[in-house]
Amino acid sequence: MLENLTQRLSRVVKSLRGEARLTEANVQEALREVRVALLEADCALPVVKDFIAAVKGKALGEEVIGSLSPGQALVGVVHRELTRIMGEANAQLDLATQPPAVILMAGLQGSGKTTTTGKLARMLLEQRKKVLTVSCDVYRPAAIEQLKAVSAEVGADFLPSHGGEKPLDIALRALEHAKLRYYEVLLVDTAGRLAIDEAMMGEIRALHAALCPIETLFVVDAMQGQDAVNTARAFNEALALTGVVLTKLDGDARGGAALSVRKVTGKPIKFVGIGEKLNALEPFHPERMAARMLGMGDIVSLVEEARKGVDEEKALELANKIRKGKGFDLGDFRDQVAQMRKMGGLSALMDKLPAQIAQNVNPAQLADDNQIRRLEGIINSMTRAERAKPELLKAARKRRVATGAGVTVQEVNRLLNQFEQMQKMMKMMRGGNLQRMMRGMKGMMPGR
Repeated sequence: MLENLTQRLSRVVKSLRGEARLTEANVQEALREVRVALLEADCALPVVKDFIAAVKGKALGEEVIGSLSPGQALVGVVHRELTRIMGEANAQLDLATQPPAVILMAGLQGSGKTTTTGKLARMLLEQRKKVLTVSCDVYRPAAIEQLKAVSAEVGADFLPSHGGEKPLDIALRALEHAKLRYYEVLLVDTAGRLAIDEAMMGEIRALHAALCPIETLFVVDAMQGQDAVNTARAFNEALALTGVVLTKLDGDARGGAALSVRKVTGKPIKFVGIGEKLNALEPFHPERMAARMLGMGDIVSLVEEARKGVDEEKALELANKIRKGKGFDLGDFRDQVAQMRKMGGLSALMDKLPAQIAQNVNPAQLADDNQIRRLEGIINSMTRAERAKPELLKAARKRRVATGAGVTVQEVNRLLNQFEQMQKMMKMMRGGNLQRMMRGMKGMMPGR
């Protein structure tokens, strides 16, 4: 995510090493690189000009003159200005209205609108809201069935509709249904088009007038860059948007949309989609995104993901087990792997780590979801005794486990080697020797 911009900005910081202080000359040179980085990121030109002028004025101001670390000083100013243009703080959903709170989802076809509706339903269900979804997209083949499927997957109630109905009739029927059955939130997925047209705008304006939504969210593909910003601006002029959802940010190496959309439309980015899975939706925090762009990582979001993904009772049980010296077996290893999968896998976590740490890990060796599932399958193919005592796994047993899991014996051996390394690290933890444990972890780093 945003790799190109991050790499460019990191080079700017390095270029200031050895300088005694920030001066007009070295700031000018550094900002020339920043300008190129932002334009390459497909950031809107007015946003670039505003950003460069603000950074230059503050970098040469009282706050950083005489700094012993000009690179760090400039990074601080750049971080604050990136945060400013992206909106300062997280803008949360406003659900303060007489139930049901109606959320209208708008956007072009292919932007990820229907999937985002399912993701948002999942997030609201986690907040213990009673959620109903409905599709008013009677034009795209299988659009209604798609929303039905994602709603079922996340556990949200879905109101059926069909292609022969008018979108306005569907919306009014859904609103009445939600009121009668005391739903707290009604998510209305609307039709998209391949491009902005007057018929599309007229239809969604009519839906907006009939439903009086508390939130009207524009869903846009971040990979479109400047086009995404222009589309958001056009929708904002035609409709009273309350916020933007940027999808496919995990595939966007540029970052221009994230930087520009708030400044150009005046509407906050409320959420970002960071993958295809239905848990891959995050609240947008400008300060954290600015830190990620500068290669600082996003440790706060990482901790939040860990809190959601970790079974605290099992974690405490494992900690007690290790402390009492009862060892770390393959059953425990399987539980740790499962919790890693809940958190989106290693690649999702790596994206939030500071660049200095992440660059030491070989991306080719990161476990994707399929690899994690294979590990679980191998361990599940073992008997309880084999999980407790891996030394029982001789050649014949390994062949049986491999056949049961649908993998090769080599993959079983690879898992056992990984487990042995993990077991050694756990023994170091039991001994309380932090330095030994850190040396062990360093030895386990891929690519060493």
